[in-house]
Amino acid sequence: MTTSDDTKKAPAKDPWELPDVSGLVVGVLGGTGDQGRGLAYRLAKSGQKVIIGSRAAERAQAAAAELGLGVEGADNSECARRGDIVIVAVPWDGHAKTLEALREELAGKLVIDCVNPLGFDKKGAYALTPEEGSAAEQAAALLPESRVTAAFHHLSAVLLADPEIAEIDTDVMVLGEARADTDLVQALAGRIPGMRGVFAGRLRNAHQVESLVANLISVNRRYKAHAGLRVTDV
Repeated sequence: MTTSDDTKKAPAKDPWELPDVSGLVVGVLGGTGDQGRGLAYRLAKSGQKVIIGSRAAERAQAAAAELGLGVEGADNSECARRGDIVIVAVPWDGHAKTLEALREELAGKLVIDCVNPLGFDKKGAYALTPEEGSAAEQAAALLPESRVTAAFHHLSAVLLADPEIAEIDTDVMVLGEARADTDLVQALAGRIPGMRGVFAGRLRNAHQVESLVANLISVNRRYKAHAGLRVTDV
């Protein structure tokens, strides 16, 4: 015989109850580029162990030495192998080739794709549509044994790199297929002062998140700004 107490549903999980990621090693593929380098700097400054990767280990090591904060440099293969969480911040034109070469090293890893497929002409930036739908979905197709998420698309590399700026006033849209994975990414975003990770759907919704960067570029050019995003009422 069951009672009403037996049939009560478990309380809903608090969406802001996030895991502790402070002990995880973060690898940044493309860590010598502006966006990757800026993310590496902010995460390392927050106390995260960071390894930046490049096609040439020497280039990554030189960039790591400039950043300090315990950041290490390695070639992309070692960076992918050593990272618990691996951020993909490579240029769009090298995205597929880079991930194809690292499929084995990234197997079983939580991968965060922050690449924005964009084109540029006389009218400014515009969004490209990859065959798979988005950069994140391309990553998921190329890395079937990895847990692919998407985040960190709308950050100003200028603000990330500026040591005079203590906080980055922005929300980070986080997309993925498993709540445990997106919670980890949200928690990682929250390690950076002023930043908050907000769940924004599954990977099939990544295209519009990636594409919005073209709009932000237009905002920044018109207003001479480094615009970010805030999601209200959450």
